[in-house]
Amino acid sequence: MVQLPRTRFLAAVSAMLALALHAAGASALADEPLNNLGPVGPSEPILVTIGSQRVIAFYVPERGECAVNAVIWKEAGADAPYGSSRVRISLKPGQTVVLDGPQRQSMGLLCGADASTLAVVAPAALILTGTTGQN
Repeated sequence: MVQLPRTRFLAAVSAMLALALHAAGASALADEPLNNLGPVGPSEPILVTIGSQRVIAFYVPERGECAVNAVIWKEAGADAPYGSSRVRISLKPGQTVVLDGPQRQSMGLLCGADASTLAVVAPAALILTGTTGQN
């Protein structure tokens, strides 16, 4: 059997405890949707839950425009296959692309002035902020 000095033993136990607490906290947070509606800069993610769908989008400035990439998928159980759609589009500053979701829900991605930002534009009622929308 390997003998560890008491300080190394306590450090190892503390590290394992910290990892366990971190994992428990991360799994609790995984149940809540994360949103980042922007505005974001180049290569920073937009994260949105709208209805039962998730959206992740980012852009890079290209020739004075926002070259947007977005992936949309339906939130499903762990054993369900994921079906996703990818959208790529170039927007001029001030232009918006609208992404339609289920049940007539839609959101837009707006290219900011000088292609310096990207932001979500949608009615606040459609974007989940950790609530289930059920009474």
